[in-house]
Amino acid sequence: WFVFFGWVSDKIGRKIPMITGYLLTLIFLFPLFHLMADAANPQLAQAMLKNPVVVTGSDCDFNPFAQKGQTTECGKLLDLLAKKGVAYSRNAVAAGTAPSITIGNVLADTSTPATLEAALKAGGYKMEKTVPAPAQIAKLIFAIIMIGMLSGLTYGPVAAFLVELFPARVRYTSLSIPYHIGTGWFGGFLPFISQYIVARTGNPFGGLWYTLGIVAVALIVLVVGLPETSGKELD
Repeated sequence: WFVFFGWVSDKIGRKIPMITGYLLTLIFLFPLFHLMADAANPQLAQAMLKNPVVVTGSDCDFNPFAQKGQTTECGKLLDLLAKKGVAYSRNAVAAGTAPSITIGNVLADTSTPATLEAALKAGGYKMEKTVPAPAQIAKLIFAIIMIGMLSGLTYGPVAAFLVELFPARVRYTSLSIPYHIGTGWFGGFLPFISQYIVARTGNPFGGLWYTLGIVAVALIVLVVGLPETSGKELD
């Protein structure tokens, strides 16, 4: 995809593939990741839809940086759910209220991790390893190919675009600064920030909002602030 869309940008210009890629990413990023989740473990996806997990209690604060474990009972329950990759929402109540978990409309036994896991399994949450059926594997491959296509659309023309954007006498510095800020800082912190959002919200797809925000900013900057460079004299 990178080579192909780099070649396409030689023919039609750099901005058109990049803008198209940004727009398609904003539209299809969440659907593609949901498709992968549904294809990889359909039973778990259905359980999250039919029997959502709701945590109710006071002091339901989850600290992803806690080195000695969560300090509150509600935080400990959130930690268990997070480690199992189970999505949840939270209901805040008056201070002093003991935490509880409902799975669908059923109040779960949270006295031990084992009883909580049993309640999750009873609600349809499949915790063990899953091997998708061939049709599901095909959906996974399709989603991964489409994500690769979006990456190629937005990134394939970038090398030529940055080279053409600056005159030769300042090109080395001018190209390297935005490239390494984008790749090193925004890209480098993506796993940390996205997983922090997941841990704080209980939504396994919540971290995608970081990517979506960066893509939206990039789209605005590209459309409003940057010229087309294809065919530009490099000197």
